[in-house]
Amino acid sequence: MQVTKVALVGMGTVGTGVVRLLYDQGDRTARHAGQILWLEEVVVHDLKKGREVQLPKGLISDDLARITDNPEIKVVAHLVGGLEPARTILLQLLEAGKDVVTANKALLAEHGPELFDRARELGRSIAFDAAVAGGIPIITNIGQCFSANQIQSLRGILNGTSNFIVSQMEEQGADYAAALAEAQKRGFAEADPTMDVDGSDAAQKLAILAHLAFGARVHWTEIPRVGIDKLDPADLKYAKELGYRIKLIAVAQLQPGGLELHVSPTLVKVGTPLAEVRQAFNAISVVGDAVGPVFFHGLGAGQMPTASAVVADMIDTAVGRTQITFRTLELWSQKEAAVKMLDHDELTGRYYLRFTVEDRPGVLAEIAGVLGKHGISIASVIQHEAKGSGVNRVVPLVIMTYQAREGDARKAVEAISQLTSVKAPCVRMRVLDGTSES
Repeated sequence: MQVTKVALVGMGTVGTGVVRLLYDQGDRTARHAGQILWLEEVVVHDLKKGREVQLPKGLISDDLARITDNPEIKVVAHLVGGLEPARTILLQLLEAGKDVVTANKALLAEHGPELFDRARELGRSIAFDAAVAGGIPIITNIGQCFSANQIQSLRGILNGTSNFIVSQMEEQGADYAAALAEAQKRGFAEADPTMDVDGSDAAQKLAILAHLAFGARVHWTEIPRVGIDKLDPADLKYAKELGYRIKLIAVAQLQPGGLELHVSPTLVKVGTPLAEVRQAFNAISVVGDAVGPVFFHGLGAGQMPTASAVVADMIDTAVGRTQITFRTLELWSQKEAAVKMLDHDELTGRYYLRFTVEDRPGVLAEIAGVLGKHGISIASVIQHEAKGSGVNRVVPLVIMTYQAREGDARKAVEAISQLTSVKAPCVRMRVLDGTSES
């Protein structure tokens, strides 16, 4: 059987999983590839670091030239995190004539167009299915399986850490701090979880998907995002009472004037697929004009799910499928975006609003008046009886709106926050109603 020599740069958690698959499942890999993927070199930063798998003597080094100077190595799994030296290493591999597989979503979100343009100039390819949603093959499906479609929308839970935290808060009654601590204990959250919980990680992944699906050239920092780090258990309770669950949802949706892009905690109707995604799982709903709604669900991180995606990309690269697909994804090399991101204030949607107000007559009418001045209609109201006694009692007031402009909803909440009857910061979240694609 034909042999294709491959290499790894980086052997952390994912790299270890890749080695295990190549060694322990070599027969299966060869059967799918029609050839043997022979691990020729492994390059790491720290040779003294302990490894979970034993490698043959002489296979591992800290010398990248052992890969770049070896013309027999055709495919390299680039499993280096961060931006630098990851960017420089990937460019060196391309310059050396290697086809590259990477799982580094932050690198692609920051430097994707540059890296893809350079790869095309050199006649090389970059495969990156592992960079978004771990073991879910969303990149392959957008690039290949949906090629007969104009994708109309992508809506997804793209960060497993946030989804685990929200699930713990909902199912176990934990507050945010306790849920985060549990996520860190189980290895779902980093010691510094900021990128996960503030929506940045999901925005990076959404930027990559928006490029592939719509030809958008949007830097991830331009995508409006709100995280789950300020989520209050009270809102989970009220959402449940209204028939919803709260999820951190990333949205890319074609509208008549451009592309709607945002990441935020969102009320999702109970019983719809995205609402039922629990724990550290990811999910993506895709709607194509021909295929209709399609739903993907699976583990978005972890050693073996991500390693599965990396090895699948290595197989596709070795047999030539990646090169064919990579040439067709010209959206990455366009100097002008195929579609522009819409002004966030011009987007429309329904909203969940929660206010903490004085328990006295006329407060609801006062708030309704402000909403009315901004063109926002009330769909429903929840106001439970106040507990306790006294003249300074406050009560939560929950309002669900009809469709309204984002800018109008923001300005209305800002105005309501200035009312003397409002005694705490207002909460505003988008609502995704029960539709076939959600």
